[in-house]
This record gives sequence, C-alpha cells and structure tokens, in this order.
Amino acid sequence: MAVFVVSYDLNKAGQDYKGLYEELKRSTNWWHYLDSTWLIYTSESANGLFQRIKKHIDNNDSVFIVEVNNNYSGRLSEKAWEWIKKYVK
Repeated sequence: MAVFVVSYDLNKAGQDYKGLYEELKRSTNWWHYLDSTWLIYTSESANGLFQRIKKHIDNNDSVFIVEVNNNYSGRLSEKAWEWIKKYVK
C-alpha cells in the first residue's frame, strides 16, 4: 500500500467532475483538504490509479500523480497531519 498525490487542473468550464471525485473516493482511503489535490491510499501503482480515473477527465485537463514518502512539510490542519502520519510510511 502507498499514498499518492493526485493533483489536477480541470480546464473545461462548467464541466461536471463529480464522477472523478466519486472515483477517487472509491480508493482504500483518501484525504482531500486542498482544492485540486487528493492524497490516495491504495495498493495500485501511479499508472493504475491514473488508468482508473482518466475516464472522468477531459483531454485538455492536466493530472499529476506521484508517490508520497516520509519527507514532507507544510502548513495544514492537525486533522490533515494525523491522516498523513497514519498512512505515509
């Protein structure tokens, strides 16, 4: 199991991305405190995760998926740090 950052720019005005959000929520566990960024806890590879969500985005959208390691820093809520500390090893 690993945690991946899924970061995106959804560029089609008025497009309904509910399907993308629902697909991300089907992951083993997830974190979503920043507008265009999710942390996804899954047994999938980065490519496997992308293959699962790509049907929910348009060709002009951008998506970046990268595995998270324990070298991180930033300013988030305590609740967010608790999730990160629980799942990022």
